Amino acid sequence: MATRAFAAADRPATPTIGLLPAAGVSLSAFLLFALQLAGWGHGLLALSLLGAWLVSRELAKDLSLIGIGVAIVSSTSVKADVGWGRFLTIGTVLLLAVTVPLLLDRLVYRRRAIRFPLLTGRRWTRLEKGYIVIVPVLGWLILPFYFLTSGVYRNWPQLLDAGELGRFFVGVNFVGTWDELFFICTCFALLRRHVSVAWANALQAVIFVSFLWELGYQAWGPLLTAPFALLQGWLFTRTGSLLYVLVVHLLFDVVVFLAIVHARNPGTLPIFLV
Repeated sequence: MATRAFAAADRPATPTIGLLPAAGVSLSAFLLFALQLAGWGHGLLALSLLGAWLVSRELAKDLSLIGIGVAIVSSTSVKADVGWGRFLTIGTVLLLAVTVPLLLDRLVYRRRAIRFPLLTGRRWTRLEKGYIVIVPVLGWLILPFYFLTSGVYRNWPQLLDAGELGRFFVGVNFVGTWDELFFICTCFALLRRHVSVAWANALQAVIFVSFLWELGYQAWGPLLTAPFALLQGWLFTRTGSLLYVLVVHLLFDVVVFLAIVHARNPGTLPIFLV
């Protein structure tokens, strides 16, 4: 099926050792986002890209695009903030992290390795439609318990007026959309040109979860975000549809928004069990 993972013949020939620089790029994101070790993170990123050039020119091209996006994101804190200054700064940085690799892919490399396939012409199966319903239900059951018992809801700002509430809603959905454009359609898609789908999915999940940790999903949050990141990669491989993974993610993020508002303002939204 055309929308499935790249066939072996579609992949540039990359030696097995190419997995090492690919893993290095992912680990650099962990150092930069999760551990906030800028020097070590940028150093590992540079070393990994150098190693990629020694292995394969095509591998180096693709890892460079991921590395540029990671480096752009690392230029500012992505800790949740609804003040106008930080709201616009974070939004601009995230947009650049997607558009710069895309433009380099199109204008410098003269190819279309990064794509955003919204409409594929493939009908979603009954199971895939059912999953769309299950995801927000699971979020409704789990997220309030996670935010309240861990206390990580405090990583998101107190919402003092309708303007801040509105920016928070827009921000949650913007970041959710960006997650799929960058982690899945950029990082995962480029990685799977060189390594197996399983490895590519694991490596994009490291970057994905590290970013979400800095954003605020801390404490035992990775027990939720890691499976979610892996499932999104797997679903994209199965469906080939950005629209599908976006629908799943944004429905989940509606519950994230409501759960954080509930945690920050107890009694405001009496729709959760805790």
